[in-house]
Amino acid sequence: MKFRIFTEPQQGATYEQQVRMAQAAERLGFDAWFRSDHFLAMGVDGRPGPTDSWVTLGAIARETSTIRLGTLVSSATFRHPSLLAIQVAQVDAMSRGRIELGLGTGWFEAEHAAYGFPFPKARFGILEEQLEVITGLWSTPIGATFTHAGANYTLTDAPALPKPVQQPLPVIVGGAGPKRTPAIAARFASEYNVAFRSDDEIAAGFARVRAAVSDAGRAPGSMTYSAALTSTVGATKAEYRRRAETIGRDPEELRRNGVAGTPQELVDRLGGLAELGVETIYLQVLDFDDLDVLELLASEVVPQVR
Repeated sequence: MKFRIFTEPQQGATYEQQVRMAQAAERLGFDAWFRSDHFLAMGVDGRPGPTDSWVTLGAIARETSTIRLGTLVSSATFRHPSLLAIQVAQVDAMSRGRIELGLGTGWFEAEHAAYGFPFPKARFGILEEQLEVITGLWSTPIGATFTHAGANYTLTDAPALPKPVQQPLPVIVGGAGPKRTPAIAARFASEYNVAFRSDDEIAAGFARVRAAVSDAGRAPGSMTYSAALTSTVGATKAEYRRRAETIGRDPEELRRNGVAGTPQELVDRLGGLAELGVETIYLQVLDFDDLDVLELLASEVVPQVR
């Protein structure tokens, strides 16, 4: 199992806090540091304010050297796919090939209203077409041009530059939709992610995508299956309770629905997720001021699971 740290900077985090966490995750041996792509906080004031995910990742790419970086997930409603393809390819070059793109439909309507982003009711078609454009631009041979005429985007003789360092650059598609999500994942993704769902929903989502991968004629091992769950840990039950309450979660509820508790409780929980087929786990760590959580995860949980 690969262990990745996943954060929500829109809830209130400076760039400096983010880079400190990413550097700590790298030092402690986590596989990746991922962040959300949101511009509006949820349930808090979000001060000092949002940071753009791709600007931030470009900077962190230059302040780290080995850890993989990415979004879980960028919203197809925020950027034109040609712009996003250029941004991601550039950050991949800045990181020397450590970037992954998670892309989704977008879901937080209030965020779109706050900043004036369009929020159409039908968004799956936009997501699919964005992936067509992005992967088409990246895969077009150097010296050739890319043309696309779709329902939402038209490109004419685009030079399809720059190219990512990685060929292909990993693409992550997530969600629990029963039909369109599996088909889109099987067509474009190297990883399928289920976030903040029950064990039964994780297993059902994996099964649907495995079937879609088979129907698409892909090799079964060509897709990675991952889950994202809120996480915190305490060396003692009292320490765990304090940390859970600090991030605004009921300790017992978080035990049931996240990856949380004492180190042995996390080891047991992660073993159960592995049995469901989770190959990569994104541990959503919400407290930017308590990096001791990462230290405890790295020293008392990850080695036992591995």
